[in-house]
Amino acid sequence: MAPSKTVDALSSAIVARFLRSNNYSETLKAFLREADLAPDVGQTSGDDTNNWTIQSLLEEKNTYDQTVNFERYGEDHQQSALWSEPAPSRPALIQTPTSSNILAASVEQWQKPRGDAYEAAADAASAQPYIVSTGADRQVHLLETAEGNTVIKSFSGLSDSPVLSFISILEGRYILMTNMSGQLLLQHGSQTLDSRKDHAKYAVKVVAYEDKVDPSKWWVATAGWDECVLLYCLNIPDEADAPALKIGEPVTRIKLVSNPESLLFVPHVDTNELLLLVSRRDSTYIYYYQVEAASEETDTRENDGADAEKSPREARLLGKQNLAPPFQCLGCLLAGPYGAQSTRPGPPGRGDVDIAPYESGHPPAPEDPVTQTSQALATLEIQNREDAAILVQANTFAPQTAYSTPQVTWRPNGSAVWVNGDDGVVRGIETKTGKIIATLKGGHEPGSKVRTVWSGYVAVPQERGDPIREEWVISGGFDKRLIVWKV
Repeated sequence: MAPSKTVDALSSAIVARFLRSNNYSETLKAFLREADLAPDVGQTSGDDTNNWTIQSLLEEKNTYDQTVNFERYGEDHQQSALWSEPAPSRPALIQTPTSSNILAASVEQWQKPRGDAYEAAADAASAQPYIVSTGADRQVHLLETAEGNTVIKSFSGLSDSPVLSFISILEGRYILMTNMSGQLLLQHGSQTLDSRKDHAKYAVKVVAYEDKVDPSKWWVATAGWDECVLLYCLNIPDEADAPALKIGEPVTRIKLVSNPESLLFVPHVDTNELLLLVSRRDSTYIYYYQVEAASEETDTRENDGADAEKSPREARLLGKQNLAPPFQCLGCLLAGPYGAQSTRPGPPGRGDVDIAPYESGHPPAPEDPVTQTSQALATLEIQNREDAAILVQANTFAPQTAYSTPQVTWRPNGSAVWVNGDDGVVRGIETKTGKIIATLKGGHEPGSKVRTVWSGYVAVPQERGDPIREEWVISGGFDKRLIVWKV
């Protein structure tokens, strides 16, 4: 097969640049004449990204080879599935009331309490799925999932700073949000029930989990860029007393040595004990913390009439597990159909995805080694277990920097994950093989940062008949675009 014109032009430019830089004037003239090239081919420009040299190509090839060595493609296993068709690929631009960088977007249930100004859109006693979008202008928008994506409500004074993360609980009855001021907000319809500022700076993530023994109890964890994770316990009242719900003091604190990046509640596969998984910047580990015991001890201390301490109790670290080569760090954790997954930011052109089962997590604490040999054997055993835990490790080739915010989301059928990038592209990776199957282009501006990505089934209302379930991917970025990708 003949090489493309683009490759020919690049090759000619590199050869000409090499001859120019080494003062091979006569050879350069002969090369330009025989190759029928312009006299200025190979001259350097002000943009270093286009000034490829033989040395830079060799360095790029070395980096690529090193990355490929760390890739691991999945083998046949019962829980995996091949990429399924049809898949979302057609972009639809959603018009938001204001234009600003999109920070978070997804489809969430949002319940409208009685008396809301927008109650007429639907029955006030029921929650409906809406496209929820937050921007750098501190606005939070609710848009319909029906054709046209009409704006239902825009909150302008809900938060004193941009909302970075949100989650819906109890089918949209309550919404929990975190913002750049370090606040945790509790929302009920259009009413803000409570807010707390326990983080010193950006609260970048909020996650929630319903207690399986007591459904009225919800665990809430927040991650802040004050190198701290806080755990709250919400006791949900009856719906009639919904306005009385308060967040309350944090019951547990996790103090880290670097900023946390992602959180995930997971029940232990054997004991069903609730664990909180934490990843942090500049670390290749997932850290496993105990949830229940810390809260129970705090409650006992308060019931005994002891003086209430200002600071919450430190959570107990149960174990940690390495899921990455030593030169990368975990950026995002997400529960999926059959395992845990993480994305790790790396050098430009690299953004890896690990997929691992829960069974391999929560390693027991080893006994104290008594000899160098036993210590080495124990370390090797841990490394082997951690290595075996990774089912798939693949390269997304998504450009990322030290300031990237990796996001990963499952396709609802578990056949793939979607990953964002700083080049305006959303990539789909097949979970069985770890290969890039789809690249969503044409929605975001080339070279722009895709800040958030979400995927799932959406019941789209129709003018006549029942709603139609469609698979969507929603992405938002720093090009101020909110995109819905449809089949």
